[in-house]
Amino acid sequence: MTAVGKPSLNPLAQGLNQRLEAAAPEVLAMLSALGRRLYFPKGILSQSAEARQRGHRFNATIGIATEGKSPMHLPSITRYLQNLDPAEAVNYAPPAGRPGLRERWWEKLLEENPSLRGKRCGLPIVTSAITHGLSLVGDLFVDAGDVLVLPDKLWGNYRLTYEVRLGARIATYPFYAGSGFCCEGFARALAEAAEGREKVIALLNFPNNPTGYAPTPAEGDAIASALERQAERGTRVVAVLDDAYFGLFYHLGARSMTESLFGRLANLHPNLLAVKLDGATKELFVWGLRCGFLTFGPGRADTADEVAAVLDAKVRGAIRSGISNVPQLSQILVEKALAGSSLAEERKAKFETLRARAEKVHEVANTPRFRESWKVYPFNSGYFMCVEVKGTEAEAVRLRMLDEYGIGLISTGGSDLRIAFSCLEVEEVEPLFEALHKAIQELV
Repeated sequence: MTAVGKPSLNPLAQGLNQRLEAAAPEVLAMLSALGRRLYFPKGILSQSAEARQRGHRFNATIGIATEGKSPMHLPSITRYLQNLDPAEAVNYAPPAGRPGLRERWWEKLLEENPSLRGKRCGLPIVTSAITHGLSLVGDLFVDAGDVLVLPDKLWGNYRLTYEVRLGARIATYPFYAGSGFCCEGFARALAEAAEGREKVIALLNFPNNPTGYAPTPAEGDAIASALERQAERGTRVVAVLDDAYFGLFYHLGARSMTESLFGRLANLHPNLLAVKLDGATKELFVWGLRCGFLTFGPGRADTADEVAAVLDAKVRGAIRSGISNVPQLSQILVEKALAGSSLAEERKAKFETLRARAEKVHEVANTPRFRESWKVYPFNSGYFMCVEVKGTEAEAVRLRMLDEYGIGLISTGGSDLRIAFSCLEVEEVEPLFEALHKAIQELV
């Protein structure tokens, strides 16, 4: 401990911070107090890695049990692992994830985001889905009292993660302006949050939960320009992109972006660090596998490799000290799926199913006779859509839908109801909205 009672900085953390200071001092300035302290230890894991390479006789290092040079396992468990070697499923995974999986996910990002090609970024780090990635972002960049800029229509777990757990403050702006995203409100909120501060964190979630909206290309340009302008003013900007529902773009009303903003923001300005969070969770329809990814897009292209390497080490330290590693079984399943020849066709089939549901919801929800009951917020992607209930409170409608009609919806506060069309068959859409109309009229 230091004289003032604060934990002393480990030499390994000091070394990482010095490397960051030399490569991109503005990124060092973005780190939280914990982020500065984080490092990946040269302990059991690094010694075990050396033993795997050079311990040709015996390897008595890592904390697993072996039999016949393979991990010990129980047939009662491994009998359910069809076409998998038990060693692929029951062994530990590296803290940053399986190298093959990280490479394959990066290849996927390049294929689906052409604007990323030629950019210098870190290799995706495997997380226990996106919620874990959000927590890791908090570890590295968020201190008590920091401000995060988000729209007023947001996923409630952001408040638990950043306000409740870390003591930060979320500053909101109106999500919508007319039939689209409120770009001016975002730019204004970003500038206001930066007043008197050296750092601000902007969290952008597209396709959005709860609204199911993704920006148009012009809106995407405006968002990127606002972030770049703020960086040019001298503010250290951490742009966090929660791309949980990436790829589910239906182009309802107008054509939306089909790339992540990450490609636009990576290597854009030294004061701007882009952080992409995505995962197999929704994109590959494997919610319970909890397999996500965190990718850094540093602002300086010339030192991006060094910055990403330092941040990678700090994230590995955070993972090691928090959950040790993401389950090997989840990773091997996703890695093998990405290597398979049928994945693209299978994903397209599921996409078409969701698109048909979204189109039916768009048609039915906007039926003129329902206008007395709700206003439909623009939506074009993802799993969800929202309506603004007229004449009564959303929570009262939610309860009536449950009690009288046996239908579950989510009240997101005030007059807004979220409807997950991802869980509705096409033939269930019209009956749901008919019931919703009746419930509202009964309460008005």
